[in-house]
Amino acid sequence: MKIELKKFGTTLVSRQAGKEALAAFQSTLGELGGNENLEIDFDDVITFSPSWGDEFLIPLLDQLSNRLVLLPTDNPSVLATVELLENISGKKFHYVK
Repeated sequence: MKIELKKFGTTLVSRQAGKEALAAFQSTLGELGGNENLEIDFDDVITFSPSWGDEFLIPLLDQLSNRLVLLPTDNPSVLATVELLENISGKKFHYVK
């Protein structure tokens, strides 16, 4: 399953918005098959803050582990935030190469 983060907006910046996005996505997450990956697509996201990512991505990583896969991006905001989240959480995201 692929989720396009642009569905939640192109400027993903607040902790509250990240919590709300995760809550809205939970029902869709229930459709994910037992061995199916959840691919995160950052296309068209302009700004991606650590607070939004901490509220949305980290709980998904905790829930799905290596089945959460980040699709490639060259967006500096996304790259810096993902690196920061990995450093703070001590967890590593999985990437499609």
